[in-house]
Amino acid sequence: MEQEGAALIDIGGESTRPGAPPVDEAEELDRVMPVIEALTRELALPLSIDTSKSAVAAAAVAAGVEFVNDISGLTYDPQMAAVVAASGAGLIVMHTRGKPEAMQQNTDYDDVVGDVVSSLQQSISCAEAAGVALDKIAIDPGIGFGKDAAGNLELLRQTATLAEFGRPIMLGTSRKSFIGQILDQPNPVDRSVGTMATLALGYAGGARIFRVHDVAASRQTVMMAQAVCQGAAWPVR
Repeated sequence: MEQEGAALIDIGGESTRPGAPPVDEAEELDRVMPVIEALTRELALPLSIDTSKSAVAAAAVAAGVEFVNDISGLTYDPQMAAVVAASGAGLIVMHTRGKPEAMQQNTDYDDVVGDVVSSLQQSISCAEAAGVALDKIAIDPGIGFGKDAAGNLELLRQTATLAEFGRPIMLGTSRKSFIGQILDQPNPVDRSVGTMATLALGYAGGARIFRVHDVAASRQTVMMAQAVCQGAAWPVR
């Protein structure tokens, strides 16, 4: 991933896919800490810890991780905001509805974009109240987390709405099930073409951080989208 052009490596020890069972704190630490300790020695890239547990975040940052990626938007663990603030780490807050094991049981919204915007504002306010500087916060609308295919498409169509926060926008669409539904690709590894379309359109909508599986192809897709968006100002080699 580093060789293919990744800018950040995200490490997680608990699956957050819809329907995934929870992992306890001790097991999550056992899974992620050896990986973090090895990667901080071997990579020049910054690392992110994908966790909703404050104790895991604290241990990871103490071991050299620079960002905390909380899919719950600070809602699962009341200590998370304070831990991140004390650590000085960057913070990514995501919108979700419910825990992974049940999130896809409630995907009806009157206004999915409005609900996501409101929830992210609450997460940002919570972080700031705990002492996290605004310039250390990025936001993620949570594609695939408590949303159906229509909701995911609407969030992607209106990504620019999130620009009102003035914070970097992260998108995680890679290989997700709504792409498989739309393209009739049940196998996640066959969803790369659909994924690249979401990256290009996401960039055009204002997203600047992309959580992906296929790093090299994704980087080229985003570079091309960036060139188109900049037009003649792009420095053609």
